[in-house]
Amino acid sequence: MARTCDMCGKGSKKAASRSHSKIKTIRRQYPNLQKMDGKMVCTRCMRTTAKHAAKATAEAVVTA
Repeated sequence: MARTCDMCGKGSKKAASRSHSKIKTIRRQYPNLQKMDGKMVCTRCMRTTAKHAAKATAEAVVTA
């Protein structure tokens, strides 16, 4: 399983863990992926889709 978002393609980044003596150890930072409708989606995309869904329902209520 690839650790990338199915909507935006956000993937892992390289980062460094630093010890008390400032020794650098390379590690990976992964996006916060959650399952949504069978897809692995980052939480930023979840918030964006929820915002667009709320806006669409609000516009439907105003026009009705």
